[in-house]
Amino acid sequence: MGLFGIFSKENKESLNKGLAKTRESVFSKLSRALIGKSTVDDEVLDNLEEVLISSDVGVDTTLKIIGRIEERVSKEKYLSTNELNVILKEEIMGLLSDSSVDPDSFSADLPSKPYVIMVVGVNGVGKTTTIAKLAHQYKNGGKKVLLGAADTFRAAAIDQLQIWADRTGVEIVKQKMGSDPASVAYDTVKSAVSGGHDVVIIDTAGRLHNKINLMAELSKIKRVMEKIVTGAPHEVLLVLDGSTGQNAFEQTKQFTAATDITSLAVTKLDGTAKGGVVLGISDQFKVPVKYIGIGEKMDDLQIFNKNEFIDSLFSS
Repeated sequence: MGLFGIFSKENKESLNKGLAKTRESVFSKLSRALIGKSTVDDEVLDNLEEVLISSDVGVDTTLKIIGRIEERVSKEKYLSTNELNVILKEEIMGLLSDSSVDPDSFSADLPSKPYVIMVVGVNGVGKTTTIAKLAHQYKNGGKKVLLGAADTFRAAAIDQLQIWADRTGVEIVKQKMGSDPASVAYDTVKSAVSGGHDVVIIDTAGRLHNKINLMAELSKIKRVMEKIVTGAPHEVLLVLDGSTGQNAFEQTKQFTAATDITSLAVTKLDGTAKGGVVLGISDQFKVPVKYIGIGEKMDDLQIFNKNEFIDSLFSS
C-alpha cells in the first residue's frame, strides 16, 4: 500500500461512522420484518422487498435482489432467516459495479498528462466541495493540479471555486460570470499543457431545466478540450447527493442522457439513512461509483471499494 493505501484502519473507521445511519435504518427495519420468523418464506421476502425499497435501493434493483433470493430458496428448499443476511450480502455484492480504481490512484502515474476530469452535477450536491477534495488529494499525491471554473452561470460558483483553490493551494483559471464555459475549459487545458500540470479538474454548470441546452454545452466543452489534449476529458464525473434518495436516480438519468458519464461520486452519505441509493444507481445505470463522501474533512472523500462498502453496511 502506498500513500493512499485503501482502507487503512482510519478509513474503515470513517466509513463505518459515515454509513451508521443507513446501517441502523436498514437493519432495524430488517429485524422488525423477521420477528417471529425462522425460515425464509413469501412473507419474509415481501417484508424484505419493502425494507429495500424504503431504503432507497430502488424498485428495479430490489426486484432483482428478491428474484435471486427466491431462486436460492427454491433450490435449497430450506433457508433460515439467520442465513438471510449472508445471502443478501452476497447478492448485493454481485450487483454492484466495480470501479477497479487503483487504491493509490491519487499518487499513481496517470494515463495522460494532463489528465482531464470534467465534473458535472446539479447545484447543491457538493460538486464544488468534491472538486476541492479531489484537488487536495491529488496534490498530496504529488500531482500539480489546475482547476477550471467553467460554471459561469453563477458568480457564486466562480467565487466558491476560487476560495477552495486558495484553501487547497492549487491554481485556477476563471473568467467573469456569463463567459462562454467552453472558452474557460479551453483556456484551462491550454494553461495546463504550458504549465506542466498533471491533473485538470473542470467545474461545469449544474442546471437541468433544459436537457438539450445542457447536452449542447457539455458537448462543446468536450470538443474544445479535445482539440488541445487527445482524449480529453479522460473522465466525466457525475456528483450526486446521497441524501436525496430517489432524486439522485433522476439526476443520473438526465445526465447520462446528456453526456457520457464514466464515473460517479456520491456525497453526504454520513448525514443520511439513504445510503442504499449507491446500490441502486450502480446497478441500474452500469456506471461505477468511484468516490463516496462520508464527512466534511478533505480526506473524507474515499475511493469506493464495493467489498469494504458492503462489509461496513452489514457490520453489526
